[in-house]
Amino acid sequence: MRELRALVVDDSSLNRRTIAAILRDIAGISEVDVARDGADALRVVEASPPDFITLDLDMPRVDGFEFLQLLMDRHPLPVVVVSGLSAKENIFRALELGAIDFIEKPHGGEAPLEGLRDQLVEKVRVVQQLSPLALQHDLADVFGLDADLGASARRTHEPTVLKRVPSKVIAIGASTGGPRALVTLFRHLHDNLDAALVIAQHMPPRFTRTFAARLDKAGVFKVSEAKAYERLARGHAYVCPGGRCIEIVPSDRGPAIRVVTPDRGSHYVPSVDQLFSSAARVLGDKAIGVVLTGMGNDGANGARSIFAQGGSVLVEAPETAVVSGMPTAVQRSGVQHHALGIWALGDMLAELTRPSRQ
Repeated sequence: MRELRALVVDDSSLNRRTIAAILRDIAGISEVDVARDGADALRVVEASPPDFITLDLDMPRVDGFEFLQLLMDRHPLPVVVVSGLSAKENIFRALELGAIDFIEKPHGGEAPLEGLRDQLVEKVRVVQQLSPLALQHDLADVFGLDADLGASARRTHEPTVLKRVPSKVIAIGASTGGPRALVTLFRHLHDNLDAALVIAQHMPPRFTRTFAARLDKAGVFKVSEAKAYERLARGHAYVCPGGRCIEIVPSDRGPAIRVVTPDRGSHYVPSVDQLFSSAARVLGDKAIGVVLTGMGNDGANGARSIFAQGGSVLVEAPETAVVSGMPTAVQRSGVQHHALGIWALGDMLAELTRPSRQ
């Protein structure tokens, strides 16, 4: 793994020293600089860009949000938010502005920052596997959610009693970098897809409802956090609640979803393999599996199941994925698949769900 230079941005001198000391003790970190706020950090970046940045959000002068906007416009770099400003809206705002991940600072005097060591080790591993190409794209175009709600306003969803059973179901799996990738994908989905979407995004429990609400603003699909035994409807997308797993099950009126407790010792939660395998079992050739950015190999076995039942498999091209582990694992499995940049997946999904292909 390559050696990394880090920059710690925090207005607390104690926090700066503590986080810097932790990073210096992690294998693969060669140097650590510090900055007391966003303005100071921008000067450091201009003089000698680091390989990645840990960023507090609540700071004087230039805060974390303003820093992210300026950084991604001038020098796109991997940023991990380390902040006590952990309201769900703040976290997703930071992710939309370009941060790749977040760590919540412990609260109270009984929770020292040294407890962040394991999480920082994990984030360093993520940064070492990042695709530089994925960080260079125009983030303003990708994440202009609040600036352009026109797509949401133009939607004309069918009344509940008229919801149609989808001809196909698109199961999507993502991990690190997934919130950014999913926003981009939803902005490029066609409004005539005869499909429902089911999403397994590795995410802590209390964030998925807000994440679903953010995705709902991103495009033409109606998005909500999944509920147990909810029937799937055309034009709707369902996000697995954090800390749970999601499966597709049969019902008397078409496919439905079941939200379940993860198996003891599950490495990935929610499990993309579990979602994909259930889709293959229930839907056969009506299932489409999509694997987006993420570490590890979750989704590879499930993609094999979908392909074996005649379904289709798509992966985000490793060259454009923020972290290429999950798409690459599918490719290495030997499963026949389409590998496309995140911006092109919407067109391919439209092609795979055309009536002539039913």
